[in-house]
Amino acid sequence: MPTTSANRSRWSAAIGRSTRCVLAAVVLVGGWLTTAAPAADPTSFADVVDGVQPKMVKIFGAGGLRGLQAYQSGFLISPEGHVLTAWSYVLDTDLITVTLADGRRMQGQLVGADPRIEIAILKVPVEDVPYFSLDLAKDLDIGDRVLAFSNLFGVAMGDEPASVQHGNVAMKTQLAARRGAFETPYDGPVYVLDAMTNNPGAAGGALTNLRGELAGILGKELRSSLNNTWLNYAVPVDQLTDSVEAILAGRTLPRSVDDQTPKPAQPWTLALLGIRLVPNVLPNTPPFVDVVVSGSPAARVGVQPDDLILFVDGRVASSSQNLLDELTFIDRIDPLNLTIQRGIELLEITVTQGP
Repeated sequence: MPTTSANRSRWSAAIGRSTRCVLAAVVLVGGWLTTAAPAADPTSFADVVDGVQPKMVKIFGAGGLRGLQAYQSGFLISPEGHVLTAWSYVLDTDLITVTLADGRRMQGQLVGADPRIEIAILKVPVEDVPYFSLDLAKDLDIGDRVLAFSNLFGVAMGDEPASVQHGNVAMKTQLAARRGAFETPYDGPVYVLDAMTNNPGAAGGALTNLRGELAGILGKELRSSLNNTWLNYAVPVDQLTDSVEAILAGRTLPRSVDDQTPKPAQPWTLALLGIRLVPNVLPNTPPFVDVVVSGSPAARVGVQPDDLILFVDGRVASSSQNLLDELTFIDRIDPLNLTIQRGIELLEITVTQGP
């Protein structure tokens, strides 16, 4: 059929309407796609890292012999200068040096420790410093991306920033590991990480999410008891809060700090217990049992050599000297309650003079 001028006009109008409809649909669909597209992952965490660094500290103390590094990591948990870190031999000295992010060096005072979960709290004389609030700590799930802050290998000595590693939570599980020939007393939940955080000096470092919010504390160097490989892990904050609160409240402080506390005329002694401790070669030597006298009160309740005395009547025995001091406040006619670590077991033992 021949094409007339009228037909051409009708075809042109139809094509124009169709084109406008298609363009409108493309614009509308494009708007939907733009709205639904996820935000791109950040390629840099520099701003987050800058926000965390002022809360990190470097800790220097005992060690330096036979591969025992004399340094570890920690982070501020109060504006008054309380530092959360790992309980380790590094703190077995009266001279603990804490270096803040701005390079200031000062002596740290050991406020208290909980050997059962291997944490300690130090105090440095500062005020109004940036800190992590444990109340605002976040939980993590498998697959969450994380940042690990620490002074690994002791590369930071002054105002140099803490090292930062980026990784993921590979697993949430119960800890089952050993440290050298000894097993760790903590067997609670941990975050297993795919970042190589198990390095000298990293213990006590901070684990955060990608917003810089605290999630855990980096654990001490450990090998897996299943396959003998090094374990990269962090302990969730919710496993620490009760102990931290008790330490800050003074509920684990030795009674010797209070000169007004009365002492009995005949207190318990190590000789009366029937035990001898390992030689007290350092100011804060842990109270490991060296010898148990046959037939003694300690022997009758099953105390053994190599046992580590953690608590005496609910008070932390952070050192051999601290244990001796605590015994002077307990009358020998009263039962003596001990918390002992044997391997990974925690044993509650009550000692009396009678059979």
